[in-house]
Amino acid sequence: MSMDHQTCAGVGCVSGKRQRQHMSLQRYLHPIRGFCCNQTPPLRPVTPPPGPHRSHSLLDQHYFGQASVMLKKVATWNFDIFLFDRLTDGEALVCMLQHVFHQYGLFELFGLDPLRFLKFLGLLQEAYYTRNPYHTSVHAADVTQAMCCFLQEPKLAQFLTSWDILLGLLGAATHDLSHPGVNQSFLIKNNHYLTLLYQNDSVLENHHSKLGVCILRESGLLAHLPPQDRLCFEERLQSVILATDISRQTDILNRFSAQLKKGGFNMENGEDRHFILQMALKCADICNPCRSGLISKHWSHLVTQEFFQQGDIERAHKQEISPLCDRHSCNMASIQTGFISFLVEPLFTQWDNFCASPLSHTMLDHLRENKSYWSNSTPLSP
Repeated sequence: MSMDHQTCAGVGCVSGKRQRQHMSLQRYLHPIRGFCCNQTPPLRPVTPPPGPHRSHSLLDQHYFGQASVMLKKVATWNFDIFLFDRLTDGEALVCMLQHVFHQYGLFELFGLDPLRFLKFLGLLQEAYYTRNPYHTSVHAADVTQAMCCFLQEPKLAQFLTSWDILLGLLGAATHDLSHPGVNQSFLIKNNHYLTLLYQNDSVLENHHSKLGVCILRESGLLAHLPPQDRLCFEERLQSVILATDISRQTDILNRFSAQLKKGGFNMENGEDRHFILQMALKCADICNPCRSGLISKHWSHLVTQEFFQQGDIERAHKQEISPLCDRHSCNMASIQTGFISFLVEPLFTQWDNFCASPLSHTMLDHLRENKSYWSNSTPLSP
């Protein structure tokens, strides 16, 4: 199988198995971790194997049975990722990727090895930190679920190639790998080595994307593909993840809006489809205000908690507290109102101009409801 786009430059990061090397690039890229597990976490399939050796097997089968029922509606917008994560015992991302890869026939289309895929999932799950309130594997699973919805949009679905689908799903799953739970300004003010490595330019997004390439290589998931195709895919994976940098949003949105005014996109053109996938991942990444009320509010609570955790660290070290991170002067309502007004609403308004679909209209409806709720709310703390 060959890529249907032009050749891309390769990415020069290779990591060996951590248990066999003193220090691999993957370990080096972990920003804040004092230890490294030698074994990947156990993977639990969506439907557990029968047998008396499983503790509480009937209860497990009941929960995973419910998870399987939920996965039948994985591309619907009212999907409750928090419930799904509970039903899968904290492995929402792993179970979702297993399902959608089978659903899209990606194992057959790309000749993927199931054991290498399981290794990839183990590395993926390990690279998301459970200590973070917001940037966890649950957020990655939520973004992946949103991407599943966007891949079904009529403006996209009839034109997407198997490479596009693979890129969209893996971009969503890997877009926040090894997120330290603090923002770029925190890393810069504390002279973190990642800021030197990436010269203060999209530090976290560069880190996520490079680590995504590393675990693809360490797992060998795409190792059987022609080198030219594999390198091109790795470059495009990094490109879609870099587009999630909020500091790039104005430029990307201006370019997107200008193209719509010129007559739209040629979805038979590979570069246009790639740009749409960048926009889709941007939307999926910050779609929380476009979810229904209770789910959206829970995400608001988690992200505000993570902001305030960073502010507490800065206060404890007598540093200037970053914007939105001071629990004594900021509140959830004002944070969410500003976030929706200045970042989310402009993005999803343009996305709706492009898609003009029932889903894009529904997302804007939820957004307006949530914006109204936070605008009229008494200031709350998480």
